[in-house]
Amino acid sequence: MTAACPACIDTGDAVEKPDATSSLPTHELVLPTIHCMACIKSVEGILTDQPGIMSARVNLSRKRVAIFASQGEDPTAWIEALTKSGFEAYEARQSLDSASDAKLLLRLGVAGFAMMNVMLLSVAVWSGAGGTTRELFHWIAAAIALPTALFCAEPFFRHAASALRAGRLNMDVPISLAIILASVMSLYETFTGGEHAYFDAALSLTFFLLAGRYLETRMRQSARSAAADLAALEPGRVTCLVDGERVSRPVDEVKVNDVLALAAGARVPVDGYLKEGQAQVDRSALTGESEPVSLAAGGELISGDVLLTGPHEVIATRAAQHSTLRKMIELAERAEGARTRYTGLADKAAKIYAPLVHGLALAGFLGWYFWSGDLHHAAMVAISTLIITCPCALGLAVPAVATVATGRMYRKAILVKSETALERLAEVDTVVFDKTGTLTRASLSVPKDLPRAEKAVLKTLAAASDHPLSASLVHALGNEPSVELDQIKEQPGRGLEASWQGMPVAFGSGRWLGSDAATCLRVGSRIYALAHKEDIAPGAIETVAALQKQGFEVHMLTGDKRAHADHCAAQLHLGNVHSELQPADKLEIVQGLEAKGQRVLMVGDGLNDTLALSAAHASAAPGNALEASQNAADVVFLNGDLTRLLDALRISKRSVRRILENFGLAGTYNAISIPLALAGFATPLLAALAMSTSSILVTLNALRVR
Repeated sequence: MTAACPACIDTGDAVEKPDATSSLPTHELVLPTIHCMACIKSVEGILTDQPGIMSARVNLSRKRVAIFASQGEDPTAWIEALTKSGFEAYEARQSLDSASDAKLLLRLGVAGFAMMNVMLLSVAVWSGAGGTTRELFHWIAAAIALPTALFCAEPFFRHAASALRAGRLNMDVPISLAIILASVMSLYETFTGGEHAYFDAALSLTFFLLAGRYLETRMRQSARSAAADLAALEPGRVTCLVDGERVSRPVDEVKVNDVLALAAGARVPVDGYLKEGQAQVDRSALTGESEPVSLAAGGELISGDVLLTGPHEVIATRAAQHSTLRKMIELAERAEGARTRYTGLADKAAKIYAPLVHGLALAGFLGWYFWSGDLHHAAMVAISTLIITCPCALGLAVPAVATVATGRMYRKAILVKSETALERLAEVDTVVFDKTGTLTRASLSVPKDLPRAEKAVLKTLAAASDHPLSASLVHALGNEPSVELDQIKEQPGRGLEASWQGMPVAFGSGRWLGSDAATCLRVGSRIYALAHKEDIAPGAIETVAALQKQGFEVHMLTGDKRAHADHCAAQLHLGNVHSELQPADKLEIVQGLEAKGQRVLMVGDGLNDTLALSAAHASAAPGNALEASQNAADVVFLNGDLTRLLDALRISKRSVRRILENFGLAGTYNAISIPLALAGFATPLLAALAMSTSSILVTLNALRVR
């Protein structure tokens, strides 16, 4: 993510076909040479014109493009099309990022060493060396500088040549021109015995441009993305059991119903279920919860889980490309792309900027040439203007902040799903909560007269279910032992049934089990009713109080009777209560608040909240919410902790402030640098220093979000 440059702006608009990004990408390419927002437009435009591609989305931070096409498509033709247009491209498995960084560092070191030696020779010339001595020093400097410039500035030359062959201009074109001109003019002075040579300027320009590019790379890496953190959880290979034989396969080759052999401490590579026995699972990487999860045979395992016991056999229920972990990675990458209103502002500014800067450079060249008659000085003014006015800071303003902010939220167990979530969360002034499951936690209590053996059966059945009420039972039963159950089956909408010591057992809906109670346990012919209770969720009181103190208007929505709703609201010290609501009523309330000019953040977890979540200005769901609610939400609190809502609002507001500050820095830099360049006070070396410094300042300011 080096910079956005006026020369990179492409007039072609990338067309994204509707509904193409509703699923996971089918292909991913690495683009090591992309630098700016204009490169994004060009790459996406090229790819969307290719047969078989529905859409493409570039992530500038990771220098990758996610492609949505048919599963069996061969990406070779797409890579060739990008290469012909001046963009290097590789399949994701062939990423050369680390090697590229090492080569960049090598070139930086060589350029620095050569620059210092040539400067020593230049100092002698500046100190009065003349005649044969001066000519000898110029020839020695040429012998050092010319091969060094060819090697160290090769990335600039290569990228500039690729762009010119494709009929485009990019930032590396004027940079290459400046280095070549300085070297050629210095060689001419050396041949003709002139007094001045500029080998030191050519090497200094190369060194500082390489240093700026390397520093930006390192700082970008320090702003680790949430997508990178999640991707690190997926193992590269997995052991499958095929006809009793252990076979090692790449994780991408795992298919549904494959049997995976996982040892204790292994990371679960794809979604699946425990084939037999019992297991303890660490799910903290995905949910933030440090408490181990207990699973019985048939219990669901999520990609990214760590098995604390083992060995175990796991039956895959999804292929790797459709796993929960891959879906979370894709969502995080989409958020880091951050095509916000501010990104659009940067793109529009860059489009206006391109002809303006080139016009100024041309005017500076013509003005100085006709005024002074000095072709050399006029060319230096034009080149310096092109380099110093490159809107690097403008191109970094949004993506740098978005990458840092989404990574910061992920480390607080907040998954940002929407591309515009940051800016919309920062604009919120009203927070609307669903009650049940969001502000309150429903739980089941174990009957006091339940025998110890039946408690063990209940715990095992509850552990095999992913329903929040089942989780409350597992927690309530604490250290109670589990038992071995056979043939555990889930009856959708009813509960679970199994066999224990040859006796049928079941746990679920009372109506299903022949009881008037809401939830029951059946062991043989005996039925035990489980009482329901509802408590205020951990952190709910603190969250509501903090929001009200910060000036937010807070509402609570519920389908419960008025009396029960008022009782919960009193515990939360909350005045705006709406009870006995249907899903359409919740939607109407949110739309009514929005119609009055309020910016609503809707927080809910149930199927009846999805309409309101979709209609609100911004939306959030806890990690234990139904999948439909999580899909409708802009952010998800992976561990269900409501206090994370405060973190999300604070980080988003801080992020928008940093974006606006970056725009201010970019504007101030250009207001100062353009007049200096046109007045002839900025050499190409000073222009390169100023350009790199502005990019580094913007990136450092983005890191303040952390």
